[in-house]
Amino acid sequence: MTLTKAVRFYETGTPDVMRYEDVEVGNPGLGEVRLRHVAVGLNYADTYFRNGTYQIPLPNGMGVEASGVVEAVGEGITDLVVGDRVTYTGFINTLGAYSEERLVPANALIKLPEGISCETAAAMTMRGLTASYLMRRIYDFKAGDTILLHAAAGGVGLIVSQWAKLLGLTVIGTTSSEEKAAVARAHGCDHVINYSHENVAERVRELTKGVGVNVVFDSVGKDTFMGSLDSLKRRGLLVCVGTASGPIPAFDPVLLALKGSLYVTRPALADYIADPAEKKALANELFDHVSSGRIKIEINQRYALADAVQAHRDLEARKTIGSSIFVI
Repeated sequence: MTLTKAVRFYETGTPDVMRYEDVEVGNPGLGEVRLRHVAVGLNYADTYFRNGTYQIPLPNGMGVEASGVVEAVGEGITDLVVGDRVTYTGFINTLGAYSEERLVPANALIKLPEGISCETAAAMTMRGLTASYLMRRIYDFKAGDTILLHAAAGGVGLIVSQWAKLLGLTVIGTTSSEEKAAVARAHGCDHVINYSHENVAERVRELTKGVGVNVVFDSVGKDTFMGSLDSLKRRGLLVCVGTASGPIPAFDPVLLALKGSLYVTRPALADYIADPAEKKALANELFDHVSSGRIKIEINQRYALADAVQAHRDLEARKTIGSSIFVI
């Protein structure tokens, strides 16, 4: 047994329910590896596990994304060896990423190419794969299409806006401050709406000459749902990719007809990386864009694992810009 540090929680609630404690890590079993983490991703989805939005058995580990080096390999594994650099993200099967070392299913791991560091990988695996399926699987984008991107200065938002420009799209982003607006513009947003003092839907109609946008990517949820619908063109698509302000309210589907025969979808990354071949294709395209410099990954906050409580407070207070990671 190896003694290591990890963040765990025994009840749901505020950031203070998380505990930084000693845990034991055994030898890898069938289909597992023991992984020494170099960096761990901090994602808004982590707060959903912690506060009970996503219900899981307790006690449990925190976090679903990290990168590091393979320390030991269990039986039945032929494509990984000790010393390989890997990254991973997932859902229930990868909970426990807030740790120095752990056992993880080998089928969750993605080998890292030489041009991508472990810190970059931890900052972009979940966000990047999310951006990858949003750009390549959700809608058949054509050059000249327009999107509305909420939380444009967030980790996913900065990747999506850069990818969108590679596809020839017009990007309208929303942010809560002028500081974040400047970051969003620097990463590809053609227009930025400050939702703290502008009406998003009205401004979108002005920018699109009354037509509306093809697609809205909404990671905010309750506070932006109606405005997102009102920003779409006829037969446009609302992609609900998060609920930072709370779950979207229940609504009668006839509302979609009244507002222009709209479409709404609530995708989850897990369903776009469940097939190994599709996961590999999405990862390869992401890695290629990042390695070439076409998409830049911004790590603007670094925390120690022992500071997980403060990291969650900063995240929920919307103090972070771009990606945040824990450095081991």
